Amino acid sequence: MNFATLNNGVEVPVLGLGTYNIGRSDDEVYNAIRSALDLGYRHIDTAAMYGNEAPIGKAIRESGIGREEIFVTTKLWGSDVLKGNARGAFEQSMHKLDIGYIDLYLVHWPVRGNHVSVWFDMQKIFLSGAAKAIGLSNYLKHHLEDLMKEASVVPAVNQVELHPYLIQQELIDYCAENGIRPEAWSPLGSSKTRLLDEPVLVELAEKHNKSVAQIILRWNLERGVIAIPKSSSPERQAENIAVFDFRLSQPDIEKINSLDKNHRTGIHPDKIEF
Repeated sequence: MNFATLNNGVEVPVLGLGTYNIGRSDDEVYNAIRSALDLGYRHIDTAAMYGNEAPIGKAIRESGIGREEIFVTTKLWGSDVLKGNARGAFEQSMHKLDIGYIDLYLVHWPVRGNHVSVWFDMQKIFLSGAAKAIGLSNYLKHHLEDLMKEASVVPAVNQVELHPYLIQQELIDYCAENGIRPEAWSPLGSSKTRLLDEPVLVELAEKHNKSVAQIILRWNLERGVIAIPKSSSPERQAENIAVFDFRLSQPDIEKINSLDKNHRTGIHPDKIEF
C-alpha cells in the first residue's frame, strides 16, 4: 500500500474501501470489512448516513490489526448541519464506531447557507484532537473559494464523485493549489455509466494486462487522487487493491482524460436538499 501525506502531516492509504450500501445487514457489512482488512486494506470510508458505523467498528476491533494501522473516515450529514449539531453528530459516530478516534471527519455535502459556517464547528472538533484530520465532501470550486476566505484550518481532503466520465480537472487543480487532497467516490462509475465497457479503457487494460477497473484506479492514483472503490466481494476487493505494480504513461492518462463527459451519477452538489 502507498500513502499520501495530508496538509497536516497525517498519512492516508491512497486506496481505500467505500462502504455505501455495502451490505443489506450488519453481518454482511462486518464480513465485507473483515475480508478487506484481511486482503490488506487499511483505509475504510463510512458516513453517519450509511447506517453502518457500528458493524464497521466491530470488524475493526475484532480484526487483530492495531488501531493505528487503520485509517477510518466518517462524515457529518446535512440535517445535523442544519440543526447546528456537528459536535453531537460527531460524538454519536464516535460511539457507534467505538474505535477510540476518527482519522478523518468530513462534511458530507455543502449545505446551502451553511457550507462555510459549519467549518467553524469542524475546526473545533479538529482542535479538540478527537479527529486527526477534517475535510469536505462534494464541495465544488465555488464552495471551496467561499470557505477558504474564512478558514483557519485548511481542509485536508475534498471527496467528490470522480471517474473518467467526470474528471473534474479544474476542481482537482484548485485542490492541489491549495493543499487539499482530492479523493474519489464512485471511482469506477456505476451501472448507469458502463465505464467497464468503454473501448478506450478496454484497450488500455489489454495493453497493461490489467482489468479495466485496475486501469481506472491507477489513473486516479497517477493524478494524485485517493480512490475508495466499493465492493463486498473478496475477489473484487483483491482485484481493486492490486494496482501498485504498474504505471500509466502520460499518453495513457491523456486518453482517459479525453473521455470526460461531465457526467454525474449522483446529485449535483448545488441541488441537494436535506
